[in-house]
Amino acid sequence: MSTATATYAVSWASEQSTGTRALQQEQQLNRFLAEVERRALRIAEIGVRDRDDALDLVQDAMIKLVRKYGDRPSTEWTPLFYRILQNGVRDWHRRQAVRNRVMVWLGRGASPDDEYDLVAAAPDPIGRSPDEELQNSEAMVSLEAAVQALPARQREAFMLRTFEGLDVAGTAIAMSCSQGSVKTHYSRAIHSLRETLGEHGPEGSEDE
Repeated sequence: MSTATATYAVSWASEQSTGTRALQQEQQLNRFLAEVERRALRIAEIGVRDRDDALDLVQDAMIKLVRKYGDRPSTEWTPLFYRILQNGVRDWHRRQAVRNRVMVWLGRGASPDDEYDLVAAAPDPIGRSPDEELQNSEAMVSLEAAVQALPARQREAFMLRTFEGLDVAGTAIAMSCSQGSVKTHYSRAIHSLRETLGEHGPEGSEDE
């Protein structure tokens, strides 16, 4: 990432602003982002242990700062920026934990329990070996392909319940259907994924 990225982000926020004050604010933001970029990248890289993801997190934090808080006094930018960045790092860990848990969960043949908390039961993504990282990455490629092949409503239920962490009631609202329909779509998605994934699925079959 370069300061050009930061400058571009600032231009989005001020594209409808005119006058000397708006120009000065944009210049201040560009200077702030250029100054904070290297330190922020180091913090993010330590937090997620992946440079590409760290770059994405820093860029996203910059864009959010500009869009939401660009008109705040410059003295507020530093704490706001790092709060956004830390929230991004936490969200990254949550997504990674959920994805890792999905693979373990499918492999163990657990029942698609509506009360099962994938996030709470997720293993810590930090501390894995390179081989484990590679296996998880390859497994996720297979999972994502299998999810894409699901019927639309099953795919929607699975994504909302598993990756977004919504409960049955919340998923029903998002899908504009009954909770019973959510349970049906979700259960069918799980069974289909286990059959498709093969080596990641359970050895036996489950009762419907």
